[in-house]
Amino acid sequence: MTAKSAAAAARATVYGYPRQGAHRELKKAVEGYWKGRVGADALRETAAGLRRENWRQLADAGIDEVPTGDFSYYDHVLDTSVMVGAVPARHRAAVDADADALDGYFAMARGTQDVAPLEMTKWFDTNYHYLVPELGPDTVFAADSAKQVAELTEARALGHTARPVLVGPVTYLLLAKPAPGVAAGFAPLTLLDRLLPVYAEVLADLRAAGAEWVQLDEPTLVQDRTAAELGAAARAYRDLGALAERPKLLVASYFDRLGEALPVLAKAPVDGLALDFTEAAAGNLDDLAAVGGLPGKRLIAGVVNGRNVWLDDFEKSLATLATLLGLAGRVDVAASCSLLHVPLDAAAERDIDPQILRWLSFARQKTAEVVTLARGLARGRDT
Repeated sequence: MTAKSAAAAARATVYGYPRQGAHRELKKAVEGYWKGRVGADALRETAAGLRRENWRQLADAGIDEVPTGDFSYYDHVLDTSVMVGAVPARHRAAVDADADALDGYFAMARGTQDVAPLEMTKWFDTNYHYLVPELGPDTVFAADSAKQVAELTEARALGHTARPVLVGPVTYLLLAKPAPGVAAGFAPLTLLDRLLPVYAEVLADLRAAGAEWVQLDEPTLVQDRTAAELGAAARAYRDLGALAERPKLLVASYFDRLGEALPVLAKAPVDGLALDFTEAAAGNLDDLAAVGGLPGKRLIAGVVNGRNVWLDDFEKSLATLATLLGLAGRVDVAASCSLLHVPLDAAAERDIDPQILRWLSFARQKTAEVVTLARGLARGRDT
């Protein structure tokens, strides 16, 4: 594909969207469930309504491919632990009980009178927190793709082109810690070969449900990594890329420059990469050029900052996108990371000085910026 045709094919997407709702509906419903005032069915209906509204907002704004699987009652890393069957032994009774499955899920998140919850810690250097997986040499993984398949099916039934988003296997293991009673020196990454067949099963289920693309988030690879860790990433995507029954694979990184992991992923038999091209990841553009780009592959360019609350510099972003056109088979436009990290809508603010408000860009405004840039790339600056 030439740079001209790559520009003409540019599409707009995002990696994730705020979950709580315009009036914090999810928070209220979850807390009501904990207090016994909201039933499980009502909580699920509230969640489904928020997903539908999020997808509608994104599609109405001009997003060509909406994310699924990014929605969570509590935390997307906890959702991943459920997806791969990594439930701590002390929570097994709650998860396997006859009570609603939500009770077991929230037992891991919040604990019970009898058992402690999973540890909570910061998601990189953001204000979001995740629940740390607990793993050990005896951990047995088992695929449970029900949530991921159900949300993809929901979105497709509503007429959306959808891309499931999963925490990647390498990042999942690097974020984990030794389970209680396991030696402190145990490295969860040693479980990679045991985990990859579970991811293969989930990917096959998503393909059967209609997924053309699946996004695997690997943000830990922007951190300094040992040769062994980079080798594990290479092995993971060699094996997943070689699967016969899989959707197209998009490996995503964000929050920083990919560094030494970039040539590893660029060589992997996957179908695309998503990279951060904001100031926080200065160097990704030059590094991508240095490895020869991604000929024949998809590049999602995160040019709109997904973490700050300020308007995008369109001229700068368009210049970056124009440069990237010669470095990939197809270039699409996105925010630099999930929009989970910013408020929902600046237009809803009533207590901010109008002179400041005009410079603010929250999730809905950043979505519009992404769409505008994709149209500008495809149709020219006049759009």
